[in-house]
Amino acid sequence: MRKCRVLTAILSLVMTAVLLCPASLALQQPELTAKAALLMDAKYDQVLYEKNADQRMVPASLTKVMTAMLVLDEVDAGNLRMDQIVTASNTFTKGLAANGSTQNIRAGEQMTLSDLLYCLLVPSANEAANILAETVDGSIEAFVERMNSKAAELGCEGTQFANPHGLHHPDHYSTARDLYRIACKAMENEIFRTIVSTKRHEVPATNMHEARVFYNTNALLVTWYYLDSYIYDKTIGIKTGTTDEGGYCLLSAAQDEEQYLISVVLDAPMIPLENGRNDRRHFTESRELFRWGFDNFSRRQIVDTATPIAQVDVTLSGTDHVLVRPAAQLERTLPNDMDLSKVTQTVHLDSDTVAAPVEEGQVLGKLVLAYEGEELGAVDLVSVSAAERSAFLYRLHQIKQFFSHPIVRIITVIVALAIVALVLRKVLTPSRRGRYGGRRYSGRRNYRGRRRK
Repeated sequence: MRKCRVLTAILSLVMTAVLLCPASLALQQPELTAKAALLMDAKYDQVLYEKNADQRMVPASLTKVMTAMLVLDEVDAGNLRMDQIVTASNTFTKGLAANGSTQNIRAGEQMTLSDLLYCLLVPSANEAANILAETVDGSIEAFVERMNSKAAELGCEGTQFANPHGLHHPDHYSTARDLYRIACKAMENEIFRTIVSTKRHEVPATNMHEARVFYNTNALLVTWYYLDSYIYDKTIGIKTGTTDEGGYCLLSAAQDEEQYLISVVLDAPMIPLENGRNDRRHFTESRELFRWGFDNFSRRQIVDTATPIAQVDVTLSGTDHVLVRPAAQLERTLPNDMDLSKVTQTVHLDSDTVAAPVEEGQVLGKLVLAYEGEELGAVDLVSVSAAERSAFLYRLHQIKQFFSHPIVRIITVIVALAIVALVLRKVLTPSRRGRYGGRRYSGRRNYRGRRRK
């Protein structure tokens, strides 16, 4: 009996804990070693996971995403061509480190703008960044100004660039959320998407170099540089970055049919394994985020347009009220195990009453949806049907409105007082007739009542 009581008490505690635990916590969050990370549903701009997403970090070669985007902006504007021949200047090595990633491009070497972009994004050649910067703006300094202007335009509040390649500089930083914004915009460009998803590329021989063949540094796409496989078959890009100060970074994108995710992993470690190899956590944790996102989230409808959810009284019409419904279906990327019955709906009407005429589909308020205190979204509330205006009620209303105006009221009071005054004066003033009510003499008469001749 005692054992049964103990067991019952334990089960009660467990059930209480389950009931008190929010449903949102039922989905276990990934535990990452990276100092900052972000997983976004890029199609709908929704956060699925974040860790220190607004903390300033060293972006390393993820910087080159911005560099490539600005070059391609000039291509789209018609100022540059992908087949345009570019000659490396004598100043392009400014600020480059001897041990940085490179494709050994030399001063005076000529190659197409397209091949320079492949050198920039696939093997992450630092010199390609400087050459492209000078091609666009004539100087690296001017190009950096353009980079910072574009970052501000995209709403990147925690970003400042000091160079186009990402080698360490104390005034060069960004955040996981800002890097997502930059990547999301860059991925809108078809040429950019093609380049960052390329596994292998060959640059034809130039005037100073034989043909180059190189592979993507993103191990989620290809394992050319690594002994261990980090391949994730849904990966479609984007860029690696590594510096001593910034650690191992990866900005990546993956797609599974309609789902499109972007992951940012910053300052992840490289962990030695017992077999003598290393676990490069920027790849491992990016892959983990993608698997977690695709396995646990989907687009879910939290409100539809079919069911009216409130009514608004109507004046100046034979119709007493109109019903309102959501103007559009509202969907969100949500955990698959979220209990949608716990989504709360709060109706905010513009007014309790509305004057006719009311058109079908007229916006009359807003519906806000939330889950455990967290807002999921809002949608306009519109009239289900129309309500025509009654001509009689409208004229009556106009008359009431006319007489309810302060000036009209004052004038009405003055006129009324004037009428009352006239009436009182008429009543209180003596008559002009004789004392006995007869008419006054108009001439002399004789004693016999005749007028003298």
